[in-house]
Amino acid sequence: MKKRLIPAALCALAAACTSSGALYESGNPPAVRMAASEILRNPSPTNLDGIPAGKVKWNYTTGLELLSIADAGRMYGIEEFTAYAERYFDTIVRPGGEVLTYRKTKYNLDHVCPGRALFELYDRTGDVRYKMALDTLYAQLQAQPRNADGGFWHKEVYPHQMWLDGLYMAQPFYAEYVVRNLSGGEYEKAVDDIVNQFVVVAAHTYDPATGLYRHAYDDSREMFWCDKTTGQSAHAWGRAMGWYAMAIVETLQYLGVDDATQPMVGILNHIYEVLPKYADPATGMWYQVLDQPGREGNYLESTASAMFVYAMLKGVRLGYLPAELGGEARRLYEKFVGCFVKENPDGTISLTGCCSVAGLGGRQMRSGTFEYYISEPVIENDCKGVGPFIWASLEIARPA
Repeated sequence: MKKRLIPAALCALAAACTSSGALYESGNPPAVRMAASEILRNPSPTNLDGIPAGKVKWNYTTGLELLSIADAGRMYGIEEFTAYAERYFDTIVRPGGEVLTYRKTKYNLDHVCPGRALFELYDRTGDVRYKMALDTLYAQLQAQPRNADGGFWHKEVYPHQMWLDGLYMAQPFYAEYVVRNLSGGEYEKAVDDIVNQFVVVAAHTYDPATGLYRHAYDDSREMFWCDKTTGQSAHAWGRAMGWYAMAIVETLQYLGVDDATQPMVGILNHIYEVLPKYADPATGMWYQVLDQPGREGNYLESTASAMFVYAMLKGVRLGYLPAELGGEARRLYEKFVGCFVKENPDGTISLTGCCSVAGLGGRQMRSGTFEYYISEPVIENDCKGVGPFIWASLEIARPA
């Protein structure tokens, strides 16, 4: 039976304190409590991620969080959560299938990510405009500029660059689309292309000195932020590797594990072999600049930590990571809640310690240095952390 939550009930979901035990004692699952808190903070889904009232934007961060809220709604049977997400897509996808503020010719992988929610919407409503939008996003990937080894450019305005972030932006969508729409040789070719994206970015961003993957690389070796020999950026950024770990798990959930996708499984297992070396010993959490743990000015960062915990929990459940990691994944979730989840005076809960944004190059001439990464604003309730926290909480709620 569906549960309907009136606004007063949504407020009641937020009663808790900072310890993970108290979150459970409230009688409401953490995923539900965070989703309810976000809806109370942002009554219109178009205002997530700080988008001003009256404006609408096709935005990967909004799409990410709304997908997690809708997943919570489906798992717990809360119609308001799924309806909240649907309001955004109903607003931004027009009757002819056009997507407001989206331009295919920008070839921006970030703009593929929010389309993932449209698969379920099309299945449930049969509204053809959602299928038209899905086809448009897939057409973008088919025409996306590439390097010689097949790796997608992150954006047309970032030529020859692959960012770890971009794997999450495109590959789970790409995988779900081809599973639903292709067969035979076309399907096999698409799977090979998807796997190749993970393989080539790993080869180009891997740092043998640390075992980590750097944020990005420039195949042309022309950008001011890259090493002129390797093309790599200067550091392993926590959230970039978080995107990469989540991308592997969420792509494998569609493609499954076989000979073709085994390289992705190998990369995922390597990530979870090396990550413990860079975790904070006291909390188990990870730093903003991942390869500089404990350095003065560095800080424990929640969005990356949420991504690592979520991908670990889901990777264990689906069999991509060893089953013996399950207990540690659940312990890390508890530590995450204790470190980053805060009770507010109004009864809502918040996610603290979120790096607002970070990137490379662009108009801001972002350098990718340690000093750059720690200079970006630290905020609360960033979509890029809230979404993975909701998903991690859904994983915790599943049988061990």
